[in-house]
Amino acid sequence: MNLLRRPFQIIRADPRAYLLINALAYGTLLLGMALALIFPDLHAARTSSFVDGGQGALVDTVIGSPWIFGATIFLVNVFATALPLIVLPSLVIPFAGLVVFVIKTIDIGILLAPVDRTSALILIPHSLTMLIEFQAYALVMFGAYLLGRSWLRPATVGATTRRQAYVRGLGRLGRLWLAALALFVIGAVYEAVEIYFLVPLVLGA
Repeated sequence: MNLLRRPFQIIRADPRAYLLINALAYGTLLLGMALALIFPDLHAARTSSFVDGGQGALVDTVIGSPWIFGATIFLVNVFATALPLIVLPSLVIPFAGLVVFVIKTIDIGILLAPVDRTSALILIPHSLTMLIEFQAYALVMFGAYLLGRSWLRPATVGATTRRQAYVRGLGRLGRLWLAALALFVIGAVYEAVEIYFLVPLVLGA
């Protein structure tokens, strides 16, 4: 229980920053969707790139099995998105991962925008997927922010050196990762249920 309690304690210690990170994550997603609605050709080009590229091929490969699909979603969210785009850049340059992920999020918003009836209907069950997964991303972003702040301002974590502050910042990031991983698991399970059961139900209505 302590492993689950610690992330909430970290959030309660700086709720304003946590809320701002959430606003950044979800706001940027909505910005991407708005851009796609304003510029439909942008959505068409991004969709074509997805279908014809490696991501589309990956979906075609794993779509036959709900278990494999869910596991793939989890692995992509963790090892192809959160880790390389948010965490790794932030380990080298303070807050760099936040900037990288914002750019990625705009792209995701463009791809998922409800530009027609079909995509709007799909977005009904998929909205919960986005809510869960982006909350996980927000936790990782919050951890990256705390790491950067600790690194630049050691006094915020009661450290006397930047090295000591960096280590303490890593500890907070690691604890937030535990909560994020739990959400990534929940999101992957729900997305599998969504794709195999809810989307056909919605589109058939």
